[in-house]
Amino acid sequence: MSVAEQSIVGAEDRSPGFLDSSVGRKVVMAITGVVLFGFVTVHMLGNLTSYMGAEAMNHYAEFLHTMIHGMGIWVFRAVMLTAVALHSWAALSLTLSNRAARPVGYRAQQRQAATWASRTMRWSGVILGIFIIFHLLHLTTGSVHPSFIKGDAYHNFVTGFQVPAVAAFYILAQLCLGLHMWHGVWSFTQTLGLVHPRYNGLRRNFATVLTILVVGVNISYPVAVLTGFIH
Repeated sequence: MSVAEQSIVGAEDRSPGFLDSSVGRKVVMAITGVVLFGFVTVHMLGNLTSYMGAEAMNHYAEFLHTMIHGMGIWVFRAVMLTAVALHSWAALSLTLSNRAARPVGYRAQQRQAATWASRTMRWSGVILGIFIIFHLLHLTTGSVHPSFIKGDAYHNFVTGFQVPAVAAFYILAQLCLGLHMWHGVWSFTQTLGLVHPRYNGLRRNFATVLTILVVGVNISYPVAVLTGFIH
């Protein structure tokens, strides 16, 4: 075998797998991002039942826990937790790879093309990760909810948000979610190839409308409880 052939074989042996490549990890981020976006949207719509009163919200919660003979909610949770884990892994590994590729930062960073949302993705992601854990312990298991009543979703929802610190943390997390969603929708449409001066305005408006809709409705819940509109 010639030296050239040996070099080619060696390069093929050293070629990274799909998940080891930056493209593969970006695909994982995109797919899991879509799954999480769908979950956030459905969760937002489901919580709209809080405006209909205790009976409507508790009936919705009961439906979630009894669908597919009680297995549906566990399958749903497993998919969501897997998506969160893979999304976090892809984001962290890409960050570490980028730092390893250039351990010394640029002397003068050019940020004109970067948005504030993209530059804060890491921090907003960390806050969201902490919030997800707290949210599960607060309204799912009730471990950190002093007035938790199993099976009474409406009571847990209202009494939970009546604590100003909890409501404030929820609102902060939703603002971080907004940054994450805006940049995620923008990046996803870019991945689809919709990068053109003719479409960029539409992409920006699309990302903005979706973000304001989801985040605005989510923030309305603690605000409605604190103001007594939901009680």
